[in-house]
Amino acid sequence: MQKIRNIAIIAHVDHGKTTLVDKMLLAGQLFREGHDDLDQFLDSNDLERERGITILAKNVSIEYKGCKINIIDTPGHADFGGEVERVLNMADGCLLLVDAFEGPMPQTRFVLQKAIQLGLKPIVVINKVDKPNCRPSEVQEMVFDLMFSLDATEEQLDFPTIYGSAKQGWMSSDWNKPETNIYPLLDAIIEHIPAPESLEGTPQMLITSLDFSKYVGRIAVGRVHRGELKEGQDVMLCKRDGSMVKSRIKEVNVFEGLGRTKVSSVKSGDICALIGIEGFEIGESICDINEPEPLPTIAIDEPTMSMLFTINNSPFFGKDGKFVTSRHIYERLQKELDKNLALRVVPTESADSWLVFGRGVLHLSVLIETMRREGYELQVGQPQVIIKEIDGVKCEPVEQLTINLPKEYSSRIIDMVTKRKGEMTMMESKNDRMHLEFNIPSRGIIGLNNAVLTASAGEAIMAHRFLEYQPWKGEIEKRLNGSIIVMETGTAFAYALNNLQSRGRFFISPQEEVYAGQVVGEHSKEGDLVVNVTKSKKLTNMRASGSDEKTALAPPIVFSLEDALEYIKADEYVEITPNYMRMRKILLDENERKRQNKQN
Repeated sequence: MQKIRNIAIIAHVDHGKTTLVDKMLLAGQLFREGHDDLDQFLDSNDLERERGITILAKNVSIEYKGCKINIIDTPGHADFGGEVERVLNMADGCLLLVDAFEGPMPQTRFVLQKAIQLGLKPIVVINKVDKPNCRPSEVQEMVFDLMFSLDATEEQLDFPTIYGSAKQGWMSSDWNKPETNIYPLLDAIIEHIPAPESLEGTPQMLITSLDFSKYVGRIAVGRVHRGELKEGQDVMLCKRDGSMVKSRIKEVNVFEGLGRTKVSSVKSGDICALIGIEGFEIGESICDINEPEPLPTIAIDEPTMSMLFTINNSPFFGKDGKFVTSRHIYERLQKELDKNLALRVVPTESADSWLVFGRGVLHLSVLIETMRREGYELQVGQPQVIIKEIDGVKCEPVEQLTINLPKEYSSRIIDMVTKRKGEMTMMESKNDRMHLEFNIPSRGIIGLNNAVLTASAGEAIMAHRFLEYQPWKGEIEKRLNGSIIVMETGTAFAYALNNLQSRGRFFISPQEEVYAGQVVGEHSKEGDLVVNVTKSKKLTNMRASGSDEKTALAPPIVFSLEDALEYIKADEYVEITPNYMRMRKILLDENERKRQNKQN
């Protein structure tokens, strides 16, 4: 039997995980020396590269000293917990990657907790020891304390530690003695991570991931738990609801290097991809046809946030996108459900809108961003937290929020978070920065990121993770300023915007097309303001001194997708097309809005 190691890589966002995987691929000699295009190889889609985060879990394997190492790259954000929970089932051990200056962060804690509960053996890698003012020894103690607080076993607490710099391409067991390569890390993996047990008997495999090919359809990916799976073998697919479906494996592939290789059979312990199984879902089992014994299905944390998705019905619909009908959007959401485990889609009373449930604003915004790049037009409503009734008490999701920022801004930020019902649980000072921890309702986090960055001049680092459901905390004050709304459809002129500058801040530039009911700015006072931005200067043959000077406009505020979703009020939508993103009132007609307000 071939020697195999299955490892998952765990790290907080931006601690160097993808860079380390790149260096491991180089060490496994999957690329020629001097190959230039090895940069964030696993973050292969455009969204991951632009944001610098891992969204989808991926598999690659390398050969080292006659041993096959299967590497599973996991996302660092708690919002993509659905990805994490299923891929950790394929691993026997994990690499915990920690920044030598920042230490373990809350998102690391989330994934590490899952790994420790599954009994995975950790190797701690303290990365970025080339940074000035790093503190590797302190960080190692912090990791030990973190694992202890997560109820790790004695064996898990007896972890080896490797220090190094993935960017510079070296790892060593002593951070004061830099090496020239990352072989010490690969040696530690072979020495400390247990080989998968080879279980004899009838075949069993849990489907933990899926791939798609336009030639053969959906491909089931997972780790063979017991026995052997062969090409052409008849198997039983055991579904979540307890039903059983007969199926046949047409082809068996194993992961080799960056791709897959066709093999005749695969034995217990290795990760493989099966072609030919139809109608499966993630979390279901493939078993023996005569004596099926399904494995326990994967339990996924519940979603904590919902958003209304609807078709684009603004005056500009269909100008920009390819897919604009309700059928297109519904089919795309159903396709996403196949592989996005933490997502739920619920139909509403209206045939062209759906409630989409996810793990957080980031989780849902990545789906929206992917759809707009594929050519879809849609509108989404304000994110809402999911409220549950537990023992007759109304409860809401509460998150643990960590903010790291310069000392001089701390009082302002503490005031801001406590106004949103946040309770401080920890405050410590490190050098000239403060580390704050709060428990805060998920509602309070919506729109907080922008406010914190503004108040700290962009210096604050904020991270949060779901903690538990707690009794309802009461009302939280929302954005008080009203919106500036367009009165009539047309082109915005600098002349009109200049005259309105005293009324608030604008989100549009001159010469942009606008429509009646579109939100184009933030009013400086409470209450919405309807304005005419399409008024142009009347031309006369008189020249008047002082009236023909150039208009000086303040630059417009540019929103990212998450900012816009967190900014809108309950009676507003964000309209998203492949090239534009606009905010609008749900009721475009001003008289209808007034009528609605009277009824309320």
